[in-house]
Amino acid sequence: MVKFLYPNYPDDYSSVAVIIISIALMLFLGFLATRVTKKLRLPNVTAYILTGIIIGPFCLNMVPQEIVAGTEFLPDIALAFIAFSTGEYFKLSTLRTNGVKVIVITLFEALMATLLVFIVCFFVLKLSLAFSILLAALASATAPASTVMTIRQTQAKGDFVDTLLQVVALDDIVGLTAYSVAISIAVSSISGVAFSVMNVAKPLLSNLGTIALGALFGWILRFLIFEKRSTDNRLIVSIAFIFAFCGICALLDVSPLLGCMSMSTVYINLTGDDKLFKQLNYFSPPILLLFFVRSGLSFDLGLLLRPSADVGAAALLIGVAYFVVRILGKYGGAFLGCAITKKPKNVTNFLGLALIPQAGVAIGLAAMGARTLGGAVGNALQTIILSSSVLYELIGPACGKLALYLSGSYSNKIEDIVEVPQLDDSGKPKSSLELLIERIQTIQKELPQHPVSEEEMAFTSAAEEQYEMLSYRRTPRGFRHR
Repeated sequence: MVKFLYPNYPDDYSSVAVIIISIALMLFLGFLATRVTKKLRLPNVTAYILTGIIIGPFCLNMVPQEIVAGTEFLPDIALAFIAFSTGEYFKLSTLRTNGVKVIVITLFEALMATLLVFIVCFFVLKLSLAFSILLAALASATAPASTVMTIRQTQAKGDFVDTLLQVVALDDIVGLTAYSVAISIAVSSISGVAFSVMNVAKPLLSNLGTIALGALFGWILRFLIFEKRSTDNRLIVSIAFIFAFCGICALLDVSPLLGCMSMSTVYINLTGDDKLFKQLNYFSPPILLLFFVRSGLSFDLGLLLRPSADVGAAALLIGVAYFVVRILGKYGGAFLGCAITKKPKNVTNFLGLALIPQAGVAIGLAAMGARTLGGAVGNALQTIILSSSVLYELIGPACGKLALYLSGSYSNKIEDIVEVPQLDDSGKPKSSLELLIERIQTIQKELPQHPVSEEEMAFTSAAEEQYEMLSYRRTPRGFRHR
């Protein structure tokens, strides 16, 4: 397939034409796959990963491996955008309301999943310390995208929804911190260096420095993005800052994730400007698409079926164990955390169901881990996370919707959705038909005339402003730039 698409391959694989065509294929085929998953009511992430697997070296082989190797920067950039968007949820006003309880619940559900996965991998399956601790650290991360999508679709509200959103937002901080500690232990284990407290303290101090640097970037960004700044320049400056921060972190050989999260947290708390986040969220989909498709291209199908001497067991067995044990850890940890903080029964019993999805952050961290470990161990780590993420994204939205329904956060009954007076003006009870008509009329009044997402509105306003700046108007002397 590669030779059909690129007749000069491999002699001319690095040409501009091959690179551009490969990127176009990844974008267009990823888009086409979402047409199928949309009908199946599956998240776009699933479509992107499956597209990468299909056009990858183990199926159609439509993208040269050299192109995949040459885009190693994509995980850093994509995760930087994900981390920056997460910082929007860390408003101090929101955290003060329920902060301590949410932190306790998050620690329990994240660390319980990590602990159980490590016990199964290291003590039961007898895998290496480096592989076990990295896989366990990745178990703590969740994927907020499918959860937020389900909440928007059902229009769910209440304490359960508020707790869920705050836990998912804080979850990534715990996951990133756990990964930072785990990767240092894994590298020490592989290199044969004796374990010491400094091996753990050093990456933690590095992350604290990254957080401080990100906070400084956020503080500076506040002065560069002010109210009179045009929307297109706001987008240019913010993307330049994200890219620059990623570059500095790459030079220092540290992860940019916590720093990007710190940057956006400082910015949102100093300015309260959430429009920038909406513009970035509307800009970032092509980058995230390429990242997830590229992750699918790195999927090693053979590793799932054959035992690996470097890892210690077949990736398929490890993947199944990881998939099941992580779910048990998430549910059990969330249950214990809610019970300790004395959350209502509807939150305690069903919060864990909504924390099953796993995609963006875990896949990105797995790509970084695979790059650090290298070889068969790194490939196995990435393959297991990719295959399990597809499964999590298949069942995650359904579990999230079930959790919202069982917790009473939304209802399918029209009488629960819309409340209308039960008595008429004369004080007599209204008939069932009259109540139904009033409820339908109330819903019709609340429906938007042209439903457009906030992200699209923000991006459209930027385009309109750019058009106004470039427009011309007629004067007595001809056309003149406005």
